[in-house]
Amino acid sequence: MEHSKRDLSAGIRPYGLDVSADRSIAVVANIGRGSGDNDTVSVIDLQAQPFRVVETVVVGQTPEGIALSPDGKLCAVVVMNGSNKPRESPFYNANGKLLLYRVDGTKLVPAAAVWIGRWSQGIAFSADSRTILVQNMVEKEI
Repeated sequence: MEHSKRDLSAGIRPYGLDVSADRSIAVVANIGRGSGDNDTVSVIDLQAQPFRVVETVVVGQTPEGIALSPDGKLCAVVVMNGSNKPRESPFYNANGKLLLYRVDGTKLVPAAAVWIGRWSQGIAFSADSRTILVQNMVEKEI
């Protein structure tokens, strides 16, 4: 593989990253500026020459944790959703969100969403892709 000498522009403040087991795509959580605006997740096509961002989806405030399932069928995103902000902030929410997307080639198709704890950041799939673990910082739990 040769360096492309080209910068990728995934989004504002790319933070979390995962690469599919077959190395066909990467997903990037873009945490934005933390100002209460919606932030994004981008898909990078690793088979394109040169690599490039081919999809960006809006996910809500501060998507830090991101993971592709070992079988490559799912992308899970942990969104703080304002749960890390002071209660008096107009952008505060009592809970974060776990968003689940079905991976369709280089597209992310919404599949499920569930409320989770506060200031959630970490995420991991089990080896069989059937279980997702989410770390909730405020509650000090997984």
